[in-house]
Amino acid sequence: MSISENITYTVFDRFIKYTAIDTQSDGSSATCPSTEKQKDLAKVLVAELLEMGITDAHSDKNGYVYATIPSNTSKDVPVICFCSHMDTSPDCSGENVKAIIHKNYQGQDIILPDDNTQVLKMKDHPDLKVQIGNDIITASGTTLLGADNKAGLAEIMDAANFLISHPEYKHGTIKILFTPDEEIGRGVEKADLKKLNADYAYTVDGETAGSIENETFSADGIKLIVNGVSSHPGFAKGKMESAIKIASQIVACLPKEKLSPESTADKDGFIHPVSISGSVEQATIEFIIRDFTSVALRSHERILEVIVQEVLEEYPNSTYQLIVEEQYRNMKEVVDQHPKLVELGIKAIERAGLTAKLQSIRGGTDGSRLSFMGLPCPNIFAGEHAFHGKQEWISVQDMQKAVETIINLAILWEEES
Repeated sequence: MSISENITYTVFDRFIKYTAIDTQSDGSSATCPSTEKQKDLAKVLVAELLEMGITDAHSDKNGYVYATIPSNTSKDVPVICFCSHMDTSPDCSGENVKAIIHKNYQGQDIILPDDNTQVLKMKDHPDLKVQIGNDIITASGTTLLGADNKAGLAEIMDAANFLISHPEYKHGTIKILFTPDEEIGRGVEKADLKKLNADYAYTVDGETAGSIENETFSADGIKLIVNGVSSHPGFAKGKMESAIKIASQIVACLPKEKLSPESTADKDGFIHPVSISGSVEQATIEFIIRDFTSVALRSHERILEVIVQEVLEEYPNSTYQLIVEEQYRNMKEVVDQHPKLVELGIKAIERAGLTAKLQSIRGGTDGSRLSFMGLPCPNIFAGEHAFHGKQEWISVQDMQKAVETIINLAILWEEES
């Protein structure tokens, strides 16, 4: 049974308000949050939660937002947390975002007004095929939109507003967690799970309406340091071994038809160089390694090291260091131990009138880390598309369905306890 007839949606207005606040994170910063401007949005969210009547809403020194919607049932219901992140990707500007609504989309190309080379075409964005008649939100062409993950924020806030305003719908204790720095892999690094005190969680950070994801990549980061031999270039014959050239040769030797982001899909993993810097004496390449199992990660890492060793055979006086750092692991290892999480997620989506799609993520979420921190956490859709770029878009109707799904989840956990 849909509850849509009883909802006065606030999700659109909230979303537009949040997108106007620049919250880009910065992977080169050592602070938490990595950018102080993320706290600007945290303050807005806390103020809105307090205005709803959620009395314990607050933000801590690291920019995390916590809030509790008290139980209104006599049943013993697991405490459920809904989580989204406040930061936007460093990959594309999030400053001075101008959100534009394209009402009653009819399949036409959408030309973004501040850069008419940015055109959303259905052939490039096939998910637009199911959006006929819906209202599409984009940015203006010079920035990302920020639907990843301000859509999730707005949807959780709208659902919270509904639950507070409609006590006739019974639910257990609901926790809210908004995190900084998810886009740079630190989203729950300083989350206080003892204070949160939840049994299970859902991140609201997925793409297509109706999707629920119980599996993510496992991920490692690798720093490769190449130590070459520097010499004056006028007298370098037989002496110089340029770390820059060695690093470039290593990158050129990486597989191209497989184990590369541009040539893989579905369950295929990859070795991906994300930055390269240095001098003749020393150069550094940073890689991300991705696959769905830890065994596959180790295999990819071995392939990379073999490439490095083979290249270095040509440079007898040069050396290397390969530093591997675990980033996150596949949430499926944890989530599968708690099947009710996904079962009720699917029911909540179907109750909102959608067809549920259980999927894997070629990436990670805060839920990946939370699951291994003791808080099992699959991911449900927020409706965001083409994230991290200037053609990012979302539909108002998909956001409304996400709001319904969150509310349904709160109600279903109470009903089935």
